[in-house]
Amino acid sequence: MFTFQLKLQSTIVLLAVVMTCSACGNNQNDNQQTANSGSNIRAAGSSLSYVEDSPITDNGGKTWVPLEPALASLGYRIKDETSNGGYAKIGYSDVMYMMRPTSRNVYSLGQKFSIPDAPQRRNGRIYMTTASLARFLQTEINWNPDSGEIVIHTPTEPSEPSQVQSYRIQSSSSADTRALISYAKRFMGVPYEFGAGAYEDNKTFDCSSFTRHVYKKFGVNLPRLAKDQDNRGRRVKRNELDEGDLIFFTVPGRFDSDAIPGHVGIYIGNGKFIHTWGDPGVQISNLDSGYWSNVILHMQHVL
Repeated sequence: MFTFQLKLQSTIVLLAVVMTCSACGNNQNDNQQTANSGSNIRAAGSSLSYVEDSPITDNGGKTWVPLEPALASLGYRIKDETSNGGYAKIGYSDVMYMMRPTSRNVYSLGQKFSIPDAPQRRNGRIYMTTASLARFLQTEINWNPDSGEIVIHTPTEPSEPSQVQSYRIQSSSSADTRALISYAKRFMGVPYEFGAGAYEDNKTFDCSSFTRHVYKKFGVNLPRLAKDQDNRGRRVKRNELDEGDLIFFTVPGRFDSDAIPGHVGIYIGNGKFIHTWGDPGVQISNLDSGYWSNVILHMQHVL
C-alpha cells in the first residue's frame, strides 16, 4: 500500500463529461452522440487537456491522478464492476480497455500487458500514476504540477493485422440472409448497455455484442469487440454492400487517424441498418443520410 500526501491545487475542479446517447429511430432524423464538457477541457491539435485539482503524490515522488476525469476528457465512459470482483470497463460504444485496482495486468485495445504501477482505490475513486495511465491508454501524457494541467495525446491506432479472416455461413443464400435480418429485428427495443454481458443473462446489448449474438445464431463466431470484428471478412464499397454485411463507424477525434471502429451495425437493405445505440436500444437507422452517413469507416462481407 502507498502512503499518500494530498497535493492541493488552487484551480477549479473539473466538470465531468457527460455522454448522451441519442436515439436513432426508424423514421426519425439520426442524431449524433454528444459530449458536454467543462470549460476547462480543451483540445489542441491531436491532444486534449484538463485541470486536475486532486492529484496525489506518494513518498516516492510518483504522481497519482483519478482515472475518471482523464477518461472523461477523451469522451470515454467507464463501467466499474470491480466491487464485485470484475473489471473497470472503459470505451465508447463497446469496451476497449479493462483494468482492476491492485493489479498491474490490463487489457488495452485488444492487447494484454502490464503497467508500471497497479491502480489504487482511494476515497471511492480509482487512481493511476501518470506513467501507468499513459501505458494503459497507449499514448503520451504530460503533467504540469504548477498549473495542474494534464495533457493527453489522442491514442494511436494499433497496427493492422497481417491476415484478414473470412467467415461464411454454410449456405449464404438469400434465404439465409433474410433469416438473419428477421432474427436481428426480433430484438428491436432491447435496451442498450455499455459493456453488456451475455444477452441470455442480462437481456441487454452493446453494439458489438448485438452483432455477435445475431451472427452466432447462424454459425458465424465473431469476436466480442467492434475493433476486432472489423478484421473479419472482406472489405466492400457502398455499391457492393449486401444485406447482412457489417458496417463499421468511426468516432471522430477519438484516435489520431479516426481509424478504429467505435460502432458497428448490420445492413438490412434499402439504405438502412440495424444496430443498438442509446435509447431505445436496438433500432433501425438510415445509412445514406443523417449522422451515420458521415462517419462510415468500413463495410465488410462476412457471410
